[in-house]
Amino acid sequence: MKDETYELLDNEGGSPVKMWTGGVPVEEQAKAQLANTAKMPFIYKHIAVMPDVHLGKGSTIGSVIPTLGAIIPAAVGVDIGCGMMAAKTTLNARDLPDNLGPLRSAIEKAIPHGMTPKTRGYKGRDEGSWQNPPSAVDAAWTQLKDEFDVICQKTPKLKNTNNYRHLGTLGSGNHFVEVCLDEQGAVWFMLHSGSRGVGNAIGSHFIEVAQQDMRTHIANLPDKDLAYLNEGTQHYDDYVEAVGWAQKFARMNREVMMQNLITAVRKVIAKPFETHVEAVNCHHNYVQKERHFGQDVLVTRKGAVSAREGELGIIPGSMGAKSFIVRGKGNPESFNSCSHGAGRTMSRNEAKRRYTLADQVRATEGVECRKDANVIDEIPMAYKDIDAVMHAQRDLVEVVHTLKQVVCVKG
Repeated sequence: MKDETYELLDNEGGSPVKMWTGGVPVEEQAKAQLANTAKMPFIYKHIAVMPDVHLGKGSTIGSVIPTLGAIIPAAVGVDIGCGMMAAKTTLNARDLPDNLGPLRSAIEKAIPHGMTPKTRGYKGRDEGSWQNPPSAVDAAWTQLKDEFDVICQKTPKLKNTNNYRHLGTLGSGNHFVEVCLDEQGAVWFMLHSGSRGVGNAIGSHFIEVAQQDMRTHIANLPDKDLAYLNEGTQHYDDYVEAVGWAQKFARMNREVMMQNLITAVRKVIAKPFETHVEAVNCHHNYVQKERHFGQDVLVTRKGAVSAREGELGIIPGSMGAKSFIVRGKGNPESFNSCSHGAGRTMSRNEAKRRYTLADQVRATEGVECRKDANVIDEIPMAYKDIDAVMHAQRDLVEVVHTLKQVVCVKG
């Protein structure tokens, strides 16, 4: 397949880096980080870079890293299985109330969100977890508990993580729940979250394990966060088992949230409606075994979505910007991948320095959402132009639906 929409990164001494970034900015630090990852000896063929690429911890966000015989825990990161879920309903824009405030409030009550600041000596419940988990959480946890108990036998420190009470909760940062309208006025529900506290604990533990395993060689790595686990070792097997479980937790976390979101909306909108007319649930921070160019390889998508031919995915914009339901084109050079969003152009601290609350209010006009100083870092101007991002990956996906949010809940 001839592909002219990617560019090769000029890096010496490493595997090729193919970048679908035409027309979008790429910071020099991200390019340097990509070049470092490409120097690892077990990279298969090349690294594929999506147009939302930006500097990350461990590995570059917006990168697809295929490996043979080794895995880099920090490339997967600590928000294991983070991803998106969207469901189209039979509701139309005219079915929504004129005042969307009560709808947003109902969603906020139905789904724990945010987190309690970690102040010295604080031992209370995290506000982003359940006080009394509902039946949907119990049912989902039943499907996860036995496998988690086995993992805890091998890694006892994971036993006391916040898992059961985090199942079906949102978190903070760029995680969100939205009510959106597509180009025909159909109402969609969309949300973004991952494996929460337990995924963070699993990721952090195995990043440390990999660095300890390589303590005599870590100085020779381009970056200590590129510490890896070799296939055939016990730590490799334990990590693959744990990360697979965390990805399952993340998927079920989104499913439980969606159930509770639907229930909340039905309390506000009296008109009967159906959901899942169309539905997508996809990871964008994960690792799994796939077959590419005739070889079974581990593919780590660090802020990237699987886009096999005909496969549906979700590419969200930023708070106040449009999002897309896409269909993959199965481009082999990208390892059948696409971007996971717009991608940040600046740090959260820089966004808070540069923009004001008035800027945030203007940028989110028409969206029922938080408009306060604590979400300025999520202002749309802190992200790349989503239209430019979509154009840069026109050979990777086609747009099926364009969504615009009318309600946005953030932690």
